[in-house]
Amino acid sequence: MKCTSILNGVFGLTLFAISSAGFAASNQVKQGKQIYEQNCIYCHQADAIGKPGFAPSLTNKELLSIASDKFFMSTIRDGRTGTGMPPFAHLGKKGIQDVVAYLRTYETTANRSKTIDAQPASYGDARQGQFWFNQICVTCHGVEGTGYANGVVGTAIGNKDFLRKVSDGFIRETVKHGRSNTRMLGFMGPTGLANLRKEEIEDIIAYMRTLDKGNNRGR
Repeated sequence: MKCTSILNGVFGLTLFAISSAGFAASNQVKQGKQIYEQNCIYCHQADAIGKPGFAPSLTNKELLSIASDKFFMSTIRDGRTGTGMPPFAHLGKKGIQDVVAYLRTYETTANRSKTIDAQPASYGDARQGQFWFNQICVTCHGVEGTGYANGVVGTAIGNKDFLRKVSDGFIRETVKHGRSNTRMLGFMGPTGLANLRKEEIEDIIAYMRTLDKGNNRGR
């Protein structure tokens, strides 16, 4: 009987811990949604679906799959210099974590950010990459990837604050497969917009890295 009582007590504590953790997570998401609606919804729209030529989708399944919490948090905290994305450091670490927790509720696939960020650095030729970038990327992302500032519909992929937060794997995956439900389609394979070879994608990454003179890669 004594043993049974102990087991029941342990079981009860376990259920309490699980329940408490679930409540804390639910509360964090609730707080994150509230903060999002107070600070982010004007640009990124309801449910963070974004708006072409104005602000990117933050709940796209491909982005959520390859972006780490660190990427989201540092982007929210620091903003993007030279774009319409200001820094939100005033939200504090907890507030930013809450927003990220809210965004994660839109995930439909497993997060692969660790694997993606662990991919090797580009081995491409920047000169060839510039040719391909000008041929297929400039139309949407602008000259040197300046994005919306040039009146285009694509994001500022040449922005130094972006380039310093993403790995080559992040860029590689995005160029290959694109982002569903956005204007960023994949560029590899028979269904790709250009069916680029792997080497050509590596060249594009190498060129993009020259756009950030500091050349600090996100890891």
